[in-house]
Amino acid sequence: MLTITEKGFGKRTPVSAYRLQSRGGIGVTNIKTTDKNGKVAGISYVFEDDQVLLITEQGMIIRTNVADIRSIGRNTQGVRVINIDENDLVVAAVKLVDKDDGEDEIEAGESEAGDETTDEAPDDDTIH
Repeated sequence: MLTITEKGFGKRTPVSAYRLQSRGGIGVTNIKTTDKNGKVAGISYVFEDDQVLLITEQGMIIRTNVADIRSIGRNTQGVRVINIDENDLVVAAVKLVDKDDGEDEIEAGESEAGDETTDEAPDDDTIH
């Protein structure tokens, strides 16, 4: 799990660090929020080869590798991920998704069944 706070701090935590809660539980601490790191701006389920995009109120955008963010315990403040001005806040932390290489795409001029498609009308009057 990747957690990013308003003041540019963040951390990765393995999902196994979070215990299961039963009915009536009071929750599990994900990150210590203080005046130093601010409130939580975003949480994502990520892998080491993913990338994350951080966006601030003032319009600063930074793209970083998830592997560059330190993996630490769940009840900690996190580490500095982005340096921002004193009056700026992180408003979004979004995991970037790569598009496929196109291997699964259908070639132009072929239908899903593999037959070539034509622009000709059918010979009979039935609706297809």
